[in-house]
Amino acid sequence: MVQAVPFFIGFSHYPQLALHVPDGFLNLPVTLITWVVSIALIALSLNKVQAEYKERTVPLMGVCAAFIFAAQMINFPIPGGTSGHLMGGTLAGILLGPWAGSLVMSVVFIVQAMLFQDGGLTALGANIFNMGLIGTFAGYYLYKVIRSSIGMNRWRGMSVASAGAAWISVVVAAIVCAFQLALSGTMPLGVSFTAMTGWHVLIGIGEALITLVVVSYIWRSRPDLLFDPPRRRAMDTMPRAISSR
Repeated sequence: MVQAVPFFIGFSHYPQLALHVPDGFLNLPVTLITWVVSIALIALSLNKVQAEYKERTVPLMGVCAAFIFAAQMINFPIPGGTSGHLMGGTLAGILLGPWAGSLVMSVVFIVQAMLFQDGGLTALGANIFNMGLIGTFAGYYLYKVIRSSIGMNRWRGMSVASAGAAWISVVVAAIVCAFQLALSGTMPLGVSFTAMTGWHVLIGIGEALITLVVVSYIWRSRPDLLFDPPRRRAMDTMPRAISSR
């Protein structure tokens, strides 16, 4: 996502667009709708995790949350004098599944908003919806579709699905955010859509690479930690360079 720093670019007086939406950029209806949807999905996720997930998932959720939080502190530069960092929703879904992954992402964004003022408190519902819920649910199910079509137990299926879903989830979250800003009257849809997709097409590349590196390491060392682990025979299909230690 684009670093939420001075909100001005070359579009005259229009603000630079970031997925961490600050206070005052969304109107009341958009703010309330995103809050309601986010709270409902978080509550549903809590019920799903309590009912269906095994106890060993809980410590893994903590480790995953800590890793994503730390990884988001590392920024990578993109053209135009700004920077991006890992969003992590697809990665959380690949490791924990969509329900537990969405809870992890929600906690990460709540901590960021409360302690680091990364995004506004009134816009927290929208930020959780855009980056946590869309990033996790859309990213995970897209990953699952791509992986199933190429090969659930093949490294090529895992790698293409991880990178592709991570990239697309960032772009989709940016598009949704652009529509929210336009509906709020912050700026015209053409400006918000162009700016958001333009930046996040690039940032999504970084998201895809980071997700691929992490998933490839887990596939090589502890594939059982993946939410949809490959069968043991799948390890034989990995490229020699990846499977060698």
